[in-house]
Amino acid sequence: MSLLTRKSIDELQTDATAEGQHGLKRALGPLNLVTLGIGAIIGTGIFVLTGTAAAQHAGPAIVLAFVLAGVGCVFAGLCYAEFAAMIPIAGSAYTYGYATLGELMAWIIGWDLILEYLFGAATVAAGWSGYVNSFLKDVGIDLPPMLTSPPGALVLPPGSETWVRRTDALAQSLGQQGIDIATLPQAAGGFNLIAALGIFVVTVLLVRGIRESARFNNAAVIVKLVVVALFIGAGGYYVVTHWAQSVDNWTPFIPPSQGPRTYGWDGIVAAAGVIFFAYIGFDAVSTTAQEAKNPQRDMPIGILGSLVICTILYILVSGIMTAIVPFAQLNVAEPIAVAIEATGFTWMASLIKLGAIAGLTSVMLVMLMSQPRIFYTMSRDGLLPPVFGRLHERYRTPHISSGLTGLVCALLAGFYDVSTLGHLVSIGTLLAFAIVCGGVWYLRVKEPDRPRPFRTPLVPLVPILGILVCVFLMSRLPVEAWERLVVWLVVGLAIYFFYGRHHSVAARRERGERGGSAAGRGAA
Repeated sequence: MSLLTRKSIDELQTDATAEGQHGLKRALGPLNLVTLGIGAIIGTGIFVLTGTAAAQHAGPAIVLAFVLAGVGCVFAGLCYAEFAAMIPIAGSAYTYGYATLGELMAWIIGWDLILEYLFGAATVAAGWSGYVNSFLKDVGIDLPPMLTSPPGALVLPPGSETWVRRTDALAQSLGQQGIDIATLPQAAGGFNLIAALGIFVVTVLLVRGIRESARFNNAAVIVKLVVVALFIGAGGYYVVTHWAQSVDNWTPFIPPSQGPRTYGWDGIVAAAGVIFFAYIGFDAVSTTAQEAKNPQRDMPIGILGSLVICTILYILVSGIMTAIVPFAQLNVAEPIAVAIEATGFTWMASLIKLGAIAGLTSVMLVMLMSQPRIFYTMSRDGLLPPVFGRLHERYRTPHISSGLTGLVCALLAGFYDVSTLGHLVSIGTLLAFAIVCGGVWYLRVKEPDRPRPFRTPLVPLVPILGILVCVFLMSRLPVEAWERLVVWLVVGLAIYFFYGRHHSVAARRERGERGGSAAGRGAA
């Protein structure tokens, strides 16, 4: 069997429109899809990474980093929209790769998406726990760091209520302020129990059903958008009324370079690579295409609508935040709360934390919703065992995949910090986006006359620019992220060659074997 065997577009479209007891329930309209995208995008990027990326990499120029990352996402988003409208089936970039680049590349993409969503949800859970822990302290509940932080040495910086990981970069930053890190309170992390419990609750909700999950997500999106709007309003008012101070905090807008990935233009690019995973919401939208009521019309609306709205909000929030507080003070788990307290609107601090908790919860929900659907689709294609494609008899959700995803994600969130997880998610996301852009270009050449409900403009220019931006941002990520990506892909290829290649539906069909239908296999 050829490793480049493609699954025909016609076959995929037939699968997408098939009805019956084995199908996913079509319950999502355009508003649901836009809010799902916003639910995934507005979260860690605004509530956590705006502060850490500004403090460690870009300074006030974090605004430019969000613009750069957003431009790369627009190119990829246009390509995703064409595929999602043409092939409205669960599986996202994995399915698109199967239709254009062949089975082996489809497997690599699918395995990469597992990395993206699984580690992405764990990253968000780690940031979510920081806000939950801070809110609990506000109401008098102070949990020990052994239960709220992953293993490792911790310190308590001056003026902070949050324990942070002890690193060489932190020691250098404090040293520049005349603070010896050895003189600060020290503690040891153990297991982030709050993050693990958050994953557990969201997993239970997802098993109950897509409609219930979407309703919860809609409510969470409304809460966090209200909170973000309040921050923009209060923070913007403070910036205008304290303009001289704001200008001082923005000066210099691009801090002088202090080494690789630290300030200067190199720092801006590094920050764009770090925050890129915060944009994967429109990618998550595409995984629910088989549950959309009218995917040909609604998928482009959901993908591009959520991307545009969230990019504007990212730029506004990051600009206001760095105008209120000197960027060096934003290297904390709850930077928005720190900024709003600096304005004097202290009554909003707890509200901001609640909004962050709601916002990050919705991000976890969308990511943990997307991951099992990748398993579901790969199982139906025979590349993973049938158990991953089983649906709950009552709720019609992939309950086994959801439970397994939740368990592994909870362990990752409990044992690893945001930075380690985030770099892996970013590099995995960028790789998937680059492949999707290449797939659109390839299919335009291979099948130029195929009907496309939504057409990516300026092909091949847009796909080429998308590939170049993604590869460039990947090149600026740490070497450790590349090493872990290689290890992850090697493990995935081993699974494919030992199991997937011999059980795939395409392989059986090519050999003329009777393998049964994909739908039957998925429900077995």
